[in-house]
Amino acid sequence: MPSRRTNSASALNPAASAEPQMLACVRAKALELTLLSVSVVPNAKRTEVVGLHDGDLRVRLAAPPVDGKANDSLTAWVAEQLHLPKRAVRLLRGMSSRQKQLEIDMAANSVQRWVAQSLVLAHGD
Repeated sequence: MPSRRTNSASALNPAASAEPQMLACVRAKALELTLLSVSVVPNAKRTEVVGLHDGDLRVRLAAPPVDGKANDSLTAWVAEQLHLPKRAVRLLRGMSSRQKQLEIDMAANSVQRWVAQSLVLAHGD
């Protein structure tokens, strides 16, 4: 039996019709509410995204893991990066762990775009 060929744009260029696949660290919770999984490394020289680690966004923090300073630093930094007020980024899980989950008052596709850009910059150095 002869093989069938399709002439649709999606068959010729799958990226043309498909939306970019969501990174595992970004998950939509509601229309304007996103969960972001983060793996942190405290006591760094500066706060920056350095890549992915076990599906989480890996972030170096220029704050010590003492008295919640690293948590406060992380939420404030993410809010600043996303041009949001500090109250728009909340720590849901991982108060005393390196693996944290943030709740962000922003659509998942916007958070996804920021994460993707941050990863490109992290690997461009």
